[in-house]
Amino acid sequence: MLVRELMTREPLTVSGETGLGTARILMREARIRHLLVVDGGRLVGIMSDRDVRQALPSPATSLSVWELNYLVERLTVADVMTRTVMTINPERSAPDAARIMLDHKIGCLPVCDGTAIVGIITEADFVRAFAVMDEAAIMSGRPRE
Repeated sequence: MLVRELMTREPLTVSGETGLGTARILMREARIRHLLVVDGGRLVGIMSDRDVRQALPSPATSLSVWELNYLVERLTVADVMTRTVMTINPERSAPDAARIMLDHKIGCLPVCDGTAIVGIITEADFVRAFAVMDEAAIMSGRPRE
């Protein structure tokens, strides 16, 4: 099985200038955990829900809701994103992608064909693929027909 067969096509992207609050809303509404950050169509970073949580004040803060919102809106995606991004080609095998993700303890890989972003492969894509296999196929290591 190839990465292109499992990946999510047309992933959501934002620019680095996008406000953190806006990006949080986009992630929540789309029910995703990763946003690809682009500049002129070129991948420049990735932002995960963990990056967002680490940038926010502790829930035990004494700041008011208004103060929290003010601070969050001053931050941009570029302030919290990861700039060093591992990518994978759509023609690589899905097990290769899984090994890379496990070895580097990352939850996703942007899928790029040259410099073009063509998708994203996430832990959820692997779970989805596993969920559609029947028990016999799982035991034999073959996908369901």
